[in-house]
Amino acid sequence: MSRTSVAILTSLAMLAFAGNSLLCRVALKNTGIDAASFTSIRLISAAVALWLLVRLSSKAPSSGGNWPSAFALFAYAAGFSFAYINLTAATGALLLFGAVQTTMISYGMWRGERLLSLQWLGLVLALGGLVGLTLPGLSAPPLLSSVLMIGAGVAWGIYSLRGKGAGDPTVVTAGNFLRTVPITLVLSLLMMRHITWDSAGIWYAIMSGALTSGIGYAIWYKALPALKATQAATVQLSVPVIAAMGGIILLDESISLRLIMASIAIISGIALVILEKKKTSGVQPS
Repeated sequence: MSRTSVAILTSLAMLAFAGNSLLCRVALKNTGIDAASFTSIRLISAAVALWLLVRLSSKAPSSGGNWPSAFALFAYAAGFSFAYINLTAATGALLLFGAVQTTMISYGMWRGERLLSLQWLGLVLALGGLVGLTLPGLSAPPLLSSVLMIGAGVAWGIYSLRGKGAGDPTVVTAGNFLRTVPITLVLSLLMMRHITWDSAGIWYAIMSGALTSGIGYAIWYKALPALKATQAATVQLSVPVIAAMGGIILLDESISLRLIMASIAIISGIALVILEKKKTSGVQPS
């Protein structure tokens, strides 16, 4: 692919990732759909979209994925939805992004990766930003919702780590999404007494599943082979920023000084870890 094609695909993927936050937030804020129903419709729609994409490529969707990864994927999607009942799009995206990256960095350390002084500073900055954002105060987001979103980020980090080297990413993702369908239906049955929805909420959930999740991930995996590992990690720093801008423009959300300071700490901290790793290693991980 040309550089222009890679740039366009990467930009579309980042818009899709931020779009997940915006679609979930607007659905739970402005429509009658509940979080469990949003989760189920999102996962089922993504499974259908990815199944069709994989089938069109003459591959078997069921040949990829596994149940542990499917449970991690479900934990991410469910925590994400329930957290966004009370979180703004910007706060949710920042907590999610920070938790995902911190989980993956921590795993690397556990596996023996050594951090240099600037990387340690970056990790402390990122963790400090997460803690500072959730500390009690007038501008603090609700604690339970924050914990749910951080948990969703940890689950997505685990899912991402499990997917490394697991085969064709689109096929593996399709198989995992297909496996989440019976799990998420159990969630809907357990929440039956609290289920509500309307046509607008259903359409937002379908768009989140089929478009910004299913097709969004397919676009990302198309661009990913043309990006260096550090480029792929660094470009994702844009997701909370895009979500924040979308929340302000589309949802009339305000940005507090606490959120601005936490964003600077988390994004710059993780950038320090990623970019310093590129300078010192000279080797791009898969």
